[in-house]
Amino acid sequence: MHQNPDSDEIRDILSTSRTVAVVGLSDRPYRTSHAIARALQAFGFEIFPVNPHLSGPVLGETPFSKVQEIPERVDIVDVFRRSEEVMPVARDAVAAGARVLWMQSGIVNEEAAAYARQQGLTVVMDRCIKVDYASLVGR
Repeated sequence: MHQNPDSDEIRDILSTSRTVAVVGLSDRPYRTSHAIARALQAFGFEIFPVNPHLSGPVLGETPFSKVQEIPERVDIVDVFRRSEEVMPVARDAVAAGARVLWMQSGIVNEEAAAYARQQGLTVVMDRCIKVDYASLVGR
């Protein structure tokens, strides 16, 4: 069973990361993914929308269909997909060379977590990146 990194390690991840691929980012401002991505931008992260259904920029950023299409290495792949849809995202994150697979609050996929860990990624599951940043880093 997956165990998240402790608070010190999560603080370190969030303090040293600069780029976040937001998988499942919506262009609708009332959606949670949109609000959290906007907050990540305000915290100073460069975000990359990842959603094959987006046709234009979101939060001023060009969207991509997959993490692997992003022209630079991303630190964190932040997942806003149903739990049962995370495994392809984990494979994409590994193939793209990401450092961290982060599944948002309510998203739990043990198989994807185990796969990503076996491939060398740090995995955070069922936690909100915005809340963790605000409480652990808060600058």
